[in-house]
Amino acid sequence: MLNFFDTIILIFYFVILAIISLYGIHRYFLIFLYLKARKRIIKPKGYFKELPKVTIQLPIYNEKFVCERLINSVCQIDYPRDKLEIQVLDDSTDETQEILKRLVKKYQEEGINIKYFHRNNRKGYKAGALQQGLIKAEGDFIAVFDADFIVPKDFLLKTIHYFTDEKIGLVQTRWGHINRNYSLLTRLQAILLDGHFIVEHIARAYNNLFFNFNGTAGIWRKKTLLQAGGWDGSTLAEDLDISFRTQLLGWKFVYLPHYVVYAELPIDITSFKVQQYRWAKGGVQTAKKMLGIVLNSKIPLKQKLESFFHLTANFSFPLMLILTIITFPAAIIRYGLNLKHILMVDVPLFFFSAFSFFLFYFITQKDITPHWKKEIKYIIMAMSLGVALAVNNSVAVFEALLNLNSEFVRTPKYGIVKEKKELKEVYRLNFKNSIHYLETVFTFYLVIGIIAVLFQKVYLTIPFLLFFPIGYFYLTLLPNLNKLKKFFVNYLRTKVVAINEVFHRD
Repeated sequence: MLNFFDTIILIFYFVILAIISLYGIHRYFLIFLYLKARKRIIKPKGYFKELPKVTIQLPIYNEKFVCERLINSVCQIDYPRDKLEIQVLDDSTDETQEILKRLVKKYQEEGINIKYFHRNNRKGYKAGALQQGLIKAEGDFIAVFDADFIVPKDFLLKTIHYFTDEKIGLVQTRWGHINRNYSLLTRLQAILLDGHFIVEHIARAYNNLFFNFNGTAGIWRKKTLLQAGGWDGSTLAEDLDISFRTQLLGWKFVYLPHYVVYAELPIDITSFKVQQYRWAKGGVQTAKKMLGIVLNSKIPLKQKLESFFHLTANFSFPLMLILTIITFPAAIIRYGLNLKHILMVDVPLFFFSAFSFFLFYFITQKDITPHWKKEIKYIIMAMSLGVALAVNNSVAVFEALLNLNSEFVRTPKYGIVKEKKELKEVYRLNFKNSIHYLETVFTFYLVIGIIAVLFQKVYLTIPFLLFFPIGYFYLTLLPNLNKLKKFFVNYLRTKVVAINEVFHRD
């Protein structure tokens, strides 16, 4: 017999698991669509007899460590010079300005059509800079690259000919990761992003479902952007917003999973959380803006359903946060349930929720990584890290729902790709310390929860429950690992010196 309080906890527990399972079922659907389409290769409808003029836009804000690498790669691109314009859209307030001015002058003297634009404000943030450049753009097609990308020489020649089909509004390429093996954090990020760029994008793009421009490493038809009203800075996910607005107008997107453009992943946990926070908040802002329009449009039902799950995916983070709180009490309350009950209830819910995520990332790594068996342990850790983002991203979700404005905080990049290379200078991010404190509280709560479950001898739940504290430990301890390391090194050095002094004295 359960008391009222226990009953309420179990109701919440199963309702939340059921909702999360719906998103798990959707993930199985994406996997099915991916497996059906993964061997397809989309080729251009034709080839331009005369190459069209292209404008490459480079939105930059305080990127002194990587901006030179970007400019150098773009200026070496293989395309007729009279058909190419490069716009450096600089909102920087630091020495990045001088670096960019020097580089632009250098390449202008070499005969390259590269222009420097600087704004004294960040109105509309990245979207505002892109829109200002769009109005002045000479090209009929607009390629966009963020500051941490390295543009391949053949990028335009590999993408431009898809626009011989007049219905194509965007060609998106896949992200690669130049510093994938830099650290455990970059490995985990690579796995999370690979799932998006392999399974999600291929499933959607090759099955006539809406998918999104990723903000960079893509090329637009200028007419498409103008017809949709241009870039809009009202959300922090301007790329997701413009994607849905243009596809609702009937424009088609092309995704090229076999063509990879490499970029740099955040190398510190704070930068990673800032990026995830911005993506989550921007995603919810876009959902508020576009979901009603999508559901009331005349597009096919399958596109509406897929767009619903796509736009509402970030709402799973508050659900995960509540689940984190009540999972341990629920496990203890349910102590003593027979095996039949567990097989009928827990196993199906686990299959539709947690296992769908594992299969999602497992298939991704198996298809793109030669030594995929070595990635399995990282997949499990990546899933745990995803669970631990619940606090960070839930704050972002609630801020978006409450219309609380926040700055577009860029993700710092340092031009560091080699393992064990340390930072000489670190950007100081104005990020919410309260989130870190709350995550620390959750870490201690989860440790106590594991201990309580062990005392109750509910051993069958331990493997599942460990997903929660491992991820939180990583998020809360990682920012302090270097400090702890230096402390212990200095402590040991002090002890060694003291021992040597005693030894020589004797």
